[in-house]
Amino acid sequence: MKKSIITTAIALCVSVISVNALNSTPSITTDSSYEYFFKVNSFCVSIAKGDLDTVKKLIERGADVNERSNGMTPAMYAAKFNRVDILKLLIDEGANLKLRCTSKNYTAVKYAELHGAKDAAQLIKETLKKKKKK
Repeated sequence: MKKSIITTAIALCVSVISVNALNSTPSITTDSSYEYFFKVNSFCVSIAKGDLDTVKKLIERGADVNERSNGMTPAMYAAKFNRVDILKLLIDEGANLKLRCTSKNYTAVKYAELHGAKDAAQLIKETLKKKKKK
C-alpha cells in the first residue's frame, strides 16, 4: 500500500511539473513580440559576429548596406559591437550614417556611445564631418 501511494504521489508531481513547464514556455511562432525580436537577417548577424569575409561576400552578392534588420541598419550593428573594419567597409559601400533606428530613434553613433564602442563612434563622427565639408 505504501509503495502505491508513493508511486502515485511521484507521478502526480511529475505530471504537474510537466504541465507547468508546457504552459510557461513562450512560443516563438505564435507570439508576435518574440517573432519580431529574433528576426535579424544573416547580414547583420555576420556584422555582429565580426565576420568580415562573410560581410564582403554578402555585399558582393547584393546585400543592401542600409536595409534595416530588427529596426537597425548594418552600420548600427557594426557601431554597437565596435566592428570598425566592417564599419569602414559599410561606409565605403554607401552606408547612411544619419539613419535612425525605428524603435529607439537612435543613430549609429548613439549605439556606439551607449555600448562603449569608442573607435566606432570616432570613425562615424569623422566620416560625418568629412561629408559635411563636401
